[in-house]
Parts: sequence; C-alpha cells; structure tokens
Amino acid sequence: MPANLYALGAIALWASLAALGVSLRHVPPFLLTGVALLVGSLLALPFVARDRRLWRIPAGTLLLGVYGLFGFHFLLFIALRHAPPVEANLVNYLWPLFMVVLAPLFLRGVKLRAMHVAAALLGFAGAAIAILGARTGSAGGGWAWGYLPALASAFIWASYSLLTKRVAPFPTAAIGLFGLVSGVLSLLCHWALEPSVALSGRDWALIAVMGLGPLGAAFFLWDKALKLGDARQIGVLSYLTPLGSTALLMLVSGRALSWSIGLAAAMIIGAAVLGTRAK
Repeated sequence: MPANLYALGAIALWASLAALGVSLRHVPPFLLTGVALLVGSLLALPFVARDRRLWRIPAGTLLLGVYGLFGFHFLLFIALRHAPPVEANLVNYLWPLFMVVLAPLFLRGVKLRAMHVAAALLGFAGAAIAILGARTGSAGGGWAWGYLPALASAFIWASYSLLTKRVAPFPTAAIGLFGLVSGVLSLLCHWALEPSVALSGRDWALIAVMGLGPLGAAFFLWDKALKLGDARQIGVLSYLTPLGSTALLMLVSGRALSWSIGLAAAMIIGAAVLGTRAK
C-alpha cells in the first residue's frame, strides 16, 4: 500500500503536465524540459547538503538515470513534432503496458500472470478511449515516422523504471543528479536545435511549478514507489495518468464530461483494481 500511494502521488503530479504544457506551448520544448528538470533537481539539494555521499553513485547508475529522464523526453518531443500529437501521445502511453508485460524479462523471480495481462490490456483500452475521446479536431490518420520515436520513448521509460530495480541500490536523492545532468543535456539541445526566446515572469512561474511537480517531485515519488512495490501493479496504476491528464484539461478548458471519459474512467479504475489484486 505505501508503494501504491507513492505511485499515485507521482501519477497525480504527472496528470498536471499536459495542462501546464498547454499554457507553455510557446516555449521551445527542449528549453522547457531543461529548465524544468534543473528546477526539479533542486529538491534533492537539502539532502545532498547534509550528506554529499548521496550523489556518489556508480557511473552506470547515472547513465541509466540520464537514459530515462533525458532519453524519454528527447524522443517524446521529437515524436510530437513529426506525428499528430494526440496519436503520438497515445503511442507514448504504451509505457505502462510495457512495464507490466516486460517485468518478467527485466526482473528476476517475477512472473506474468494472466490477470496482469488482462488488467494491462483493459487499462490500455481505457487510456486510448480517454485520449482519443478528448480529440478536438486534430489532424489524424496515415503513417508518420514520428510514431517510431513515440514508441521508443515508451520503451525507454518502462525499461528505465524496471532497470532501477536491477542496479545496485541507490538513494532516492540521486534522482536529483539524474535531473541535473538531463537538464543540462536538454539545454544543450535547445542551444543547438532551437531559437532563443525571452521568457516572461508568468512563464518562469509556470516552469517553476512544472519543475517542482511533474518534472521534479514526481520522479522522486516514482523512484520510492518502485523501490518498495511490485512493478507490475505500479505499471497498471499508471493508466490513471492519461485519465487524470485529460480530466484536468477538460476542467481548465471548461468542457463537459463526455461518455468516452466516463467509460474510460470505469475501465481504468477497473484495471487498477484488477492489477493490484493479482499476485
């Protein structure tokens, strides 16, 4: 139960990412990611100031952290540029399904039960309905090469989440170092690939909220959940992310609840209950 509560905390924060992203859609994505990750890394500084050994981790562990935080966002933003955003986002939300079905390949002693597969498929179907049901005239249809990096980003986050349970134990405060290095790499990408822009005071405030929340505290909560819990159950709970994200966007935009969102809620909550009961 504590692990699931940590996971739900991370999921709640990630649900706000889309609404914040809409408010900051005029900010180049690598600049937005880089600054937000650097802000998020600040959360670890009080702990590191008391004990600098918290950031003394093996190089392989640091590479895994950068692989997860930087690799996921890099490929996701590439996908959103070269494929219809709604469909690319849907492909990216394969990562909870990957977490469930890939757990036996990455983790020793973990077996995939029929109930886990059923819960994963039910949750993915609910996520698909939640996202596609919120479409507002976006252009879709047809093949776009941007779906490939969207699929790769889903695999990266799922494999990163599972591999953190394979490496030597590291303190959760090390997530701040992952964010620091990933943020610097993102800013280098901004310098190399994107035009420079001037940010307003409102932009800085929203980026700070994003950095402290979905690109900061959420990573620490997620790491804590993975250290304490069952990756298969946590993967199923992750299907609440697209539902929460869509619901918050509807609240911000003033849209009424639709039948598709209601159906998605029932399917996703059912999948979460089914998956957490599976042994």
